[in-house]
Amino acid sequence: MTPIELGIFSSRINAICDEMGAVLQRAALSPNIRDRLDFSCAIFDAGGALSAQAAHIPVHLGSMTFAMAGIVSQLVWHEGDMVVVNDPYLGGTHLPDVTLIAPLFIDAQLIAFVVNRAHHANIGGSTPGSMPLSSSLEEEGVVIPPSYLIRKGEINQPLIDSIFEQIDGEHHLDGDFSAQISANRTGLTRLNSLIKSMGPARYQSAVAALNEYAERLTRAELAKIPEGEYIFEDHLDDDGLGNFDLLLAVSVIITKERVMVDFSGTAPQTAGNVNCPLSVAVAGVYYLFRCLLPDYTPACAGAFKPISVTAPKGCLLNAQRPAAVAAGNVETSTRVVDLVAGALSQAIPERIPAASHGSMNNLAMGHRATNPAEDSWDYYETIGGGMGAGSEGGGLSALQTHMTNTLNTPIEVLEMNYPVRINRYMIRDHSGGQGRRNGGDGLIREFEFLAPAEATLLTERRINPPWGLAGGEDGKVGENRLNGELIGGKAHIRLKQGDRLTIETPGGGGFGLKG
Repeated sequence: MTPIELGIFSSRINAICDEMGAVLQRAALSPNIRDRLDFSCAIFDAGGALSAQAAHIPVHLGSMTFAMAGIVSQLVWHEGDMVVVNDPYLGGTHLPDVTLIAPLFIDAQLIAFVVNRAHHANIGGSTPGSMPLSSSLEEEGVVIPPSYLIRKGEINQPLIDSIFEQIDGEHHLDGDFSAQISANRTGLTRLNSLIKSMGPARYQSAVAALNEYAERLTRAELAKIPEGEYIFEDHLDDDGLGNFDLLLAVSVIITKERVMVDFSGTAPQTAGNVNCPLSVAVAGVYYLFRCLLPDYTPACAGAFKPISVTAPKGCLLNAQRPAAVAAGNVETSTRVVDLVAGALSQAIPERIPAASHGSMNNLAMGHRATNPAEDSWDYYETIGGGMGAGSEGGGLSALQTHMTNTLNTPIEVLEMNYPVRINRYMIRDHSGGQGRRNGGDGLIREFEFLAPAEATLLTERRINPPWGLAGGEDGKVGENRLNGELIGGKAHIRLKQGDRLTIETPGGGGFGLKG
């Protein structure tokens, strides 16, 4: 296959992932998937190795890349099957992220898998939004091990009924499941057409060539990084249950053709839900190194082959069942990026920016009705902040960074669907760290509740600020306020009509001494 043919092939399979995402977005019912775009789509080979992905959510895609081979190897696959899973310890991330996997057979031969993962605002957690201040996995919602949602073309209705029965309150799960099924069926149709036009053998040869090319690019890029061991430490603010300054530690060893990332020294898994399975920590590592690669590097398994990641069992970054993990997927994964970036800043300071706002600033809220006259609702969103500055430019303001790639929920959509009003949504001026290049500013988002509700905040960088680099100042820590009074970075609150919840997100770190 010529380089031009390989480039066209890569674009074609990536386009299939893009189309899967378009179908999922347009068919979904929930604002979380339809408007915030909290979903990801990818294609894997018959062994579960990544072949292509859309530019969706890094924490979804990286964890799937790491864990998919283990999932698909444990099951017997038939044409027409579709498997559902959300168990974080069996290839998931956290329970709201539900994954659907469908095999593609050509002439009775298993050739590939199409996969999508989407975040559901209600998966049966103990509080509205299914992102509680939990101390065990079971509090976070319904745990779905790899199960046949569709078996040989037949919907497994008893499984669907069982899942729905465990979820209290109104939810969009039925419609969103249908959207996920439709997305996978679209992927199967398009991929089937592509493979039949090429022939299975040529398709598999093209996938192998794509992986070899991506691996060469990665090794070439690693060769530009000075060899050595680079060590860095950072701290999570807290776990929401009274444990503070949780140590995150990393050693990054760079050789001419490999990188080894070791999280030994990281704090043990904790009572709160900032723990994460190893797959989520790996996703943070994969994301950061992918950012260092040329834009034209194919997003496939070969790109990550030279990268190995280890973490002691039972630590925060390789938690063991039944540790709570709801915030590990969103908060700790983001801080893994900071951690590894801090280590690499010692090796390639001109290419690594200061810390960004370091939190997805998660807000989960809703109301569980106690009588038929009330409406139940669940809602979840992440809120942007400031990006860290780098040697070539200042940080951008008011955007999602690193492990999330979602949009904000438009004010109109939020107010149309839920009993809340947005009083303020604005840039948090002067929250970015000062320097030769200034860090980006965070956001201020203020909610006024028009009816009683509950809310859970899972936020970071409220105590430990986003660090600056090369003499640049740290970004400002974030602040959460209820009716003007400070509340913690992680909190569960009951809200009355008229209450106002204000979230002020951190700014990014500055870069360089200010002249």
